[in-house]
Amino acid sequence: MPATLPSTTNNWWCDMNTEYAFVGFSYEVTACQDLDQLQREFTDIRQRFKGRYIRMYGACDRDGFYDDIINAAWEAGLGVHALIWFGFDGDDKWKTRRDTLFTALHANPKAKFVTRVVQFGSEPLFDGVLSHSELAAQVVAAKENLSSLGIPVTISEMVYGYQERGGAKDVLDAIDLIDAHMLPFFSQQASTASASWPIVLNDMNWFIENGEGKKIYLTENGWPSVTSEGVQSNSPKAVADIQNESDYYKLLDSKCTYFKTVPGGGVGWFAHIYSDAMEPGYGIYNYYGNLKFVFNPATSC
Repeated sequence: MPATLPSTTNNWWCDMNTEYAFVGFSYEVTACQDLDQLQREFTDIRQRFKGRYIRMYGACDRDGFYDDIINAAWEAGLGVHALIWFGFDGDDKWKTRRDTLFTALHANPKAKFVTRVVQFGSEPLFDGVLSHSELAAQVVAAKENLSSLGIPVTISEMVYGYQERGGAKDVLDAIDLIDAHMLPFFSQQASTASASWPIVLNDMNWFIENGEGKKIYLTENGWPSVTSEGVQSNSPKAVADIQNESDYYKLLDSKCTYFKTVPGGGVGWFAHIYSDAMEPGYGIYNYYGNLKFVFNPATSC
């Protein structure tokens, strides 16, 4: 990063055509990590794995937390897919989180230089936290709020979320780019991680055909190594392959040329998630901070 802040974000971000293949990690913040931990782990993502972004997952409501995210990302040279977390309780905390985030984005002079996009929710359409028309209206209002900062707005959602309840074309029209969930483990057609490409491609084709040419990132994207209450397969064959999550990332890595050529500027994918301490079974690191498997995905081809 430069020693002094630029006066504008003009020519600051890389062209989205260069943002394909592996781009970084989903990173859960429910633990409200302190600045030292954020800086240490963001630097690890940047230097060890050549990650370019973190995609926030979960929520931390500590005062000043997003300023810590901004400052740690700046020091590490990372961008951030910020997240307004709805949660699963049906309450209105998301409104406070939205307002707190927007205040930080406007107040912290580094914010627009590290915040690549703001996301509403994690599968908000699937969870039905708002109607699709209400969610679209929130996206439009957020775009207006953040227009002076040049920060785009989207939601983080899977294909089915856009398809259910009569569809959500108004949301697709409103968002600036597509932050897509790709979790083939849950498909009824799932067998093994290494054989999941047809499932991935089917969802990719839907986004390509319906996404209006917008840039696509796979934000919540992985294959778990353990099941839990919230992680249950719809296919017995997938359960039998539960220990082979590394095969899923190898599969994505082998498709670099495909991801490079997808309309809209190619597809960048995140690994979900940085550590098993954040979400059991999905981490690249285990609970003890050790790599679970060799992970050195391509960032270009």
